[in-house]
Amino acid sequence: MTAPAFGGEVSEYYQRFRRGYPPEVADALVSACGLTRDDVVLDLGCGTGQLTRALAPRTGAVLGMDPEPDMLAEARRATAEPNVSWLLGADTDVPALTTALGPGRLGAVTVAQALHWMDHERLFATARPLLRAVGGVVVVTNGEPLWLQDAAWSAALRQVLSDQLGVPLHRTCGTDTASQERYRDALSAAGYAVDLRVVDYSATLTVEEIVGGVFSAMSPEQLPPPASRPGFADRVRRAVEPHGPVVEHVRIRILTGVH
Repeated sequence: MTAPAFGGEVSEYYQRFRRGYPPEVADALVSACGLTRDDVVLDLGCGTGQLTRALAPRTGAVLGMDPEPDMLAEARRATAEPNVSWLLGADTDVPALTTALGPGRLGAVTVAQALHWMDHERLFATARPLLRAVGGVVVVTNGEPLWLQDAAWSAALRQVLSDQLGVPLHRTCGTDTASQERYRDALSAAGYAVDLRVVDYSATLTVEEIVGGVFSAMSPEQLPPPASRPGFADRVRRAVEPHGPVVEHVRIRILTGVH
């Protein structure tokens, strides 16, 4: 599946409003793959680097790779860690990395909230030559989309978005049970030993955070014109306030395949 462009203002919203990762996520990932300060990790489909930066203090180096230049530009501006580098590329470029870096050079390949844009079966196969012994592919699912959660405020938000876009919203971005099982089965079929770890937390959201999170998931063409955004935010506010406070319950799934 071809990913839509997430450039321009969308990248700015992505950096400002996309969920980050609590320390427990990086700790679980490091434990699952046995990562040390000698390891290099590739964070594929890194976006603006939320997981990339979380891994940096725990590894030797992290390579954040994404096909959208504006995402990488935002990532660079937000990064102070000296052991992080940014690469322009997609999952289809992973075989070329084996040639560039050499086989067995990576401790892990991580994909955080981006696998639904990739050919996961091909990726799981092409990543293997890059991994050291007992290295792993890690699929991180960072909670459900704001508009598909099991809460009254989320249903109200979903209606506002459906009215705005003119279509019902069903896309789960790989967070649904069927997708998770498909990823697990594909990892197993590719010869990986599969493990699942879960981190749960809750956070109270402001209307600004809800709107920013929604805009971070749109293509530039879907964003309301700047002059219309205050009106959109007001519609979101009026929809969700009767169900407030808006508390999001986030379940982060860390699906690891170790070879």
